[in-house]
Amino acid sequence: MSGSSSSKTAAKAPNEQELRLQANQFSSELKAIASKIGELELQLDEHNLVIKTMTPMPEDRKCFRLINGVLVERVVKEVLPALETNRDGISTTIAQLTTQYKKRDQDFSDFQKQNHIRIASA
Repeated sequence: MSGSSSSKTAAKAPNEQELRLQANQFSSELKAIASKIGELELQLDEHNLVIKTMTPMPEDRKCFRLINGVLVERVVKEVLPALETNRDGISTTIAQLTTQYKKRDQDFSDFQKQNHIRIASA
């Protein structure tokens, strides 16, 4: 009986290579999320700049907008609400990704503590 329980314990414990793979997966997921957050923050800054520039303009002023690679002519009163909606969506997405990043980071931290792992700085 004791022989079968020790084989179960050995089968449960991940080896060093599996732990490295899991740690690398956590790390790459965190980097990908952080990269996407950074990309969206740049888009948010661009949207805010354009909104700030267009707000004082007359509503009937002609402007151009790039939609799916096609430059279309519009007026400020059509473009400004769309930009504000896009900005709000980007802000929401950033908040969701930040929450996801924090959760994943906590999961990684728990994984490191549970498996007694220290990440060595290169």
